[in-house]
Amino acid sequence: MKIVICGAGQVGYGIAERLAAEQNDVSVIDSAPELINAIGDQLDVRGFVGHGAHPDVLAQAGAEEADMIVAVTLYDEVNMVACQVAHSLFNVPTKVARIRAQSYLQGRWRNLFSRDNMPIDVIISPEIEVGEMVLRRLALPGAVETVRFADDQVVVVGIMCEDDCPVIDTPLRQLTELFPDLGAVVVGLYRNNRLFVPKSSDSILTGDLAYVVARRDQVRRTLSIFGHEEPEAAKVIIAGGGNIGLYVAKALEQRQSGTKIKLIEASRERAITVADDLKRSVILHGSALDQTILNEADAGDADTMVALTNEDEVNILSSVMAKKLGCKRSLSLLNNPSYPAFANALGIDAFINPRAVTISRILQHVRRGRIRGVHSLQNGAAEIVEAEALDTSPLVGKPLRVIDLPSGIRVGAVFREGKVLTPNGDLQIQAQDRIVIFAVANRVRQVEQMFRVSLDFF
Repeated sequence: MKIVICGAGQVGYGIAERLAAEQNDVSVIDSAPELINAIGDQLDVRGFVGHGAHPDVLAQAGAEEADMIVAVTLYDEVNMVACQVAHSLFNVPTKVARIRAQSYLQGRWRNLFSRDNMPIDVIISPEIEVGEMVLRRLALPGAVETVRFADDQVVVVGIMCEDDCPVIDTPLRQLTELFPDLGAVVVGLYRNNRLFVPKSSDSILTGDLAYVVARRDQVRRTLSIFGHEEPEAAKVIIAGGGNIGLYVAKALEQRQSGTKIKLIEASRERAITVADDLKRSVILHGSALDQTILNEADAGDADTMVALTNEDEVNILSSVMAKKLGCKRSLSLLNNPSYPAFANALGIDAFINPRAVTISRILQHVRRGRIRGVHSLQNGAAEIVEAEALDTSPLVGKPLRVIDLPSGIRVGAVFREGKVLTPNGDLQIQAQDRIVIFAVANRVRQVEQMFRVSLDFF
């Protein structure tokens, strides 16, 4: 595909890095020469210095032949105008824009982003996307990663397998025998910095991060089997009252009336604004790195510390300090892709990378075939894909046991007529089934081919 990206910041760089690695033709526009020089030196992309919404700059970047424009500059209005120009002057088929201001996204203005008004095909709101992911993690505190597919009926959870995990050293085939009605499949293991699809004879080892696809009604039981029975947090501290912190606090007030929330915000002006927007939360003005403030927030008695400031270092250190004071769990927002590698070693239980969330949303529209959802794992080492099977798919009409799937691909669940089916050797996939598949990075193209209209598979 030919893709034009407006914005070479952290998000734009991450998208360009991923798409260029998959042999797409990528052009990147930014008004900062130093960012364009850096991205041109490090990635196989073409860089252009200029304003992302200006027609002449878009033309230089190849908008006339582009299949997609992805506008992720720091300014909503630039992103919106870039998509409008790409549509009106260059007829770019797919237009993606990052919109951060919530006023644009209110339901009463839902017709704004339509083909007749402002033709943007995909709106990405980092605050909402990341906020919802934080809420899902809080609802399932035993999971380090949580993603939903198939109308929210299929849940993919990442589970740390610690010393007290009851299924350590148990071959996966025995798990199926022990829990035949579980409705969950281990599709991937992250071990020693390597993500792979395990065989039925493989065992789970201490320190593994297991990726499990489960029916929604079986997620808590699955976590329990893996040794995680942590209850939902009743006392939550939120560090950072920005857009994401405010979104999470508001949602907790509405959805979990019994949860006690204390929010720490460094800016006095912002703290006053947040206090006006929230009804039950206690707002503390101060630094999340100030032990006095953490004590005032009763960190020693809290269930979860959620660090959502704009600075990774503050999020990491405040989480560590809260845990030292007695807080049971921590969840941190980490933008720097190198930080998660040592986050667990510092005692951070779970983290969220906003860039990864955005990239996953965009990949859904880059992937070819009937792809309904995509989530990227471990900085692109693998993907969870939800796709619709067509009559021409090589998966249709055959028992799974006779389909010679390549190594690195595992079917996790099949969604048919509102019901979730756990895959086994006898299951035959039908046309219009929605299939949740785990695939390591070098097998993603083959997954796409399975769900293309015209096929020459394997």
